[in-house]
Amino acid sequence: MKLLLTSAGISNTSIHNALVDLLGKPVAEASALFVPTAIYAISGGTDIARRVIRGLLGDPFCELGWKSLGLLELTALPSIKQELWIPMLQQTDALLVGGGDCQYLCYWMKQSGLADLLPSLLHKTVYVGLSAGSMVMTRFGTTYNNHTLPAESDRSLGLVDFALHPHLDHEWFPENSLDNIEKLAATLPMLSYAIDDQTAIKVIDGSIEVISEGHWKLLGP
Repeated sequence: MKLLLTSAGISNTSIHNALVDLLGKPVAEASALFVPTAIYAISGGTDIARRVIRGLLGDPFCELGWKSLGLLELTALPSIKQELWIPMLQQTDALLVGGGDCQYLCYWMKQSGLADLLPSLLHKTVYVGLSAGSMVMTRFGTTYNNHTLPAESDRSLGLVDFALHPHLDHEWFPENSLDNIEKLAATLPMLSYAIDDQTAIKVIDGSIEVISEGHWKLLGP
């Protein structure tokens, strides 16, 4: 399993180098699929998706200079024959999963069948998460409640055994102060990584490495 769990994308040279290391080749020689689904449960999500794809918002992600870039919309997959999209997914080098609402993303990962494919898929394909796209792979997820899903719907897949709290001390997210995250982490039964937008977590199977040119903190339960 190869994961690069970022707070805001490929925001600095260290995170970029970690991505290249996971890919085993330059970004310009790698294919990618972008999953925007999580952002639809956020106010203004459709425009945010457009801006992320075009590289007009936040740090580099879709516009890194990939050899090819496609769009994988999870809400459409249940109505499409699997032979149309699974081979495409299996042949791509990187799966870019954008931010938004963890619970909404987790639901559609399961409904689409992507969640069942991930354990085998990630032996070859690199999973690159951004914010909620990173959190959904951990044991802790959040929701903005802008959807009609059952309240008990899972908020994360739990493929890695820790919690991730992105956007540490970000001016846009005053609730993500270190003090608030420490209080939250103390209520969780697993270790937590609080990371700012210059930090990412690199996971290769059971090996975890913090890649940072910014600030982060490991918090116990």
